[in-house]
Amino acid sequence: MHKFLAIVLFVLSSAVFADEPVGRVKTATGEAFITSSGNKAKAEVGSPVYQGSLIETGKNSSLGITFKDETMVSFGANTVFTVSDYVYSPSDGKLKFGSKLAKGSLNYVSGAIGKLKPEAVTVGTPSGTIGVRGTQFLVTVAE
Repeated sequence: MHKFLAIVLFVLSSAVFADEPVGRVKTATGEAFITSSGNKAKAEVGSPVYQGSLIETGKNSSLGITFKDETMVSFGANTVFTVSDYVYSPSDGKLKFGSKLAKGSLNYVSGAIGKLKPEAVTVGTPSGTIGVRGTQFLVTVAE
C-alpha cells in the first residue's frame, strides 16, 4: 500500500510541476497571443509561457520572453513559435530547450541552458534544425 501511495504522490507532484510556467512575457507590442493547453490568450507583460505553448505575433507586433534559466527570446512580426521541450533542473543535470519556429523571426540570447549544455538547445525550422553553439543568434523563416 505504501508503494502505491508513493507512486500516486509522485504522479500528482509531477502533474503540478508540469503546470508551472517555464517563462514569462517581458515585453509585448501589437497583437500577440499565447496558446497553452488549448486556451488562447492575449500576451501581456507577465503572461506565463508553458512547455508546449504556441506563441504568435501579428503584423507590426513583437514579443519578448524570459525563460526560467534567463534565456531571452524576442519575436518579430508575423511569427509562429512553439516551446516544444523545456527542462531546467541544473541540480539534477537535466537541461533542455527544444523549440520550433514555423515562420517569422526571433533573436535568441542564451541563458544557463545554452551556457552549461549548448547541445541541449535546438530550434527547428521548416527546412532544418539549428543547434545552438554560441550565446546569441537571429533567425528568420520566410513564408
